[in-house]
Amino acid sequence: MTRSGTSLPPTIDIETLGFDAGAHLLVKHALATLPEGASLRVTGQAPGWQAQLADWCRAQGHALAWADASQRLAHVTPGTAEAGRWRDAAHTGHADPRAAGAVLPEARAHWGLAARGARVEAGSPDIAFRLDRKDEVWAENAAELYAQAVSAQWDPEVALDWQVAFTHPPEVEAAIRQVMTYMVENENAALLVPARFLGQIHPHYRELQAALAIQVADEARHIEVFTRRIRLGGGEPALSTAGGQASLKSLLDEPDFSVAGFLLSVLGEGTFVNLLQFLAAHAPDPLTRQIAKLAARDEARHVALGMSHLLYRLQQEPAMRGRLAHAVEARHDSLAGTAGLNEEVFDALVLIGAGALTPAAVAAGFAKVQQLMREMADGRFTRLLRLGFERAEAERLSALHTRNFM
Repeated sequence: MTRSGTSLPPTIDIETLGFDAGAHLLVKHALATLPEGASLRVTGQAPGWQAQLADWCRAQGHALAWADASQRLAHVTPGTAEAGRWRDAAHTGHADPRAAGAVLPEARAHWGLAARGARVEAGSPDIAFRLDRKDEVWAENAAELYAQAVSAQWDPEVALDWQVAFTHPPEVEAAIRQVMTYMVENENAALLVPARFLGQIHPHYRELQAALAIQVADEARHIEVFTRRIRLGGGEPALSTAGGQASLKSLLDEPDFSVAGFLLSVLGEGTFVNLLQFLAAHAPDPLTRQIAKLAARDEARHVALGMSHLLYRLQQEPAMRGRLAHAVEARHDSLAGTAGLNEEVFDALVLIGAGALTPAAVAAGFAKVQQLMREMADGRFTRLLRLGFERAEAERLSALHTRNFM
């Protein structure tokens, strides 16, 4: 690029190179170096280069003017983002979502599926995403939780010893299968709820998408492992009750992303962590204990993501606490006529805690399950306090949580 004078715009000579052979690259890169509001002078000798330049400027949204009627010297002024070929970027493109301005409060439909930070060509189709506002979906540590989940993924074939020999009584093994059957249907719900919202979230909020996607993958692995544990030694799934299914259906029916996350992750999966810890401590065989330990670690991350999102949302919208409380009340009322946790699952937990069918062992197992119930309630209460509920309200809402645990 040359300057014929200090007051004149820079000039580029494309010589005999035509736009059908790459001349546009020279002009394009020269335009990119211009200060804002400046123009570029272009000259050339290739046959028809003037018409080619005019076509190219039209397609790119750049303004073109000629120095005189001979069209030997062109003046090209870059088009603005609004008037040119390229529309506003899907913002700054920072890799770190914590960087200032990296994640916008609202994502625009005409960004579509573009990478955050990409410049979007005019004429690209609008793609509507129902969840397109940051305050609806965001969690400040979504990227960190995703990274933790990636590093903590485990392979059931490697992490678990499927050749373990069972020495516990058959009635205790039947109890394990009953609890695992119950856990599979709960994990089916825990997979479907985030999966249902994934396709509704604008890709601008990709860290949250990634965290939810790996959460779905976690649940799929849990379902596989629990099912495999049931069938080990020729076993079959046990009982699924109407009350349990009604409780889980209420999660699937919840249309609000934040409310669904509150009911599933903060209350349900948080309680589920306690259940898995109970199995990790009291299951009769090392395989079941290790399954429970690994699954509990995954579920704790899911709870952390749900808490992080709700803490962010409540910071933006404190009145949301009222909606969350109403959701717990409405769910409790809608399930009041159901049995909740089925008797078979409760009895199975007592037997797992007991380890044997003797009066003393059953008494000890019953006490362990009562302690589990207290730990579940305490955990819910603590998480509700963290979300800003008053103590009395936190105690009340914790007590209203479904008897089906999830």
